[in-house]
Amino acid sequence: MSESAGSGAREMTVAAAFAGMKRVVPVVFKAGCPDCRGRFELSASALRLAIGATSRTTFYSFTCPECGAAVRKPAGERIVELLSGGGVRTLRLHSTV
Repeated sequence: MSESAGSGAREMTVAAAFAGMKRVVPVVFKAGCPDCRGRFELSASALRLAIGATSRTTFYSFTCPECGAAVRKPAGERIVELLSGGGVRTLRLHSTV
């Protein structure tokens, strides 16, 4: 059973494509605070990712929900991939040299 040439494929609406989905589970990231040693989960909106020219200038940051400390941690390639793929807002840093 093949379609005749020229009839083309039918377009699918967004509603039809997502009709079987019941709900979307939000992405959460596990994190820890070096100040208070708290361990928690953060949504993508609670994190920021900064990508610099080198591994020393690439990091992610967040505010600890338990003690309020500003936390900044280095981000290697895998962390960058996970955070950016999970919807974390990303800032690309440009060198001034």
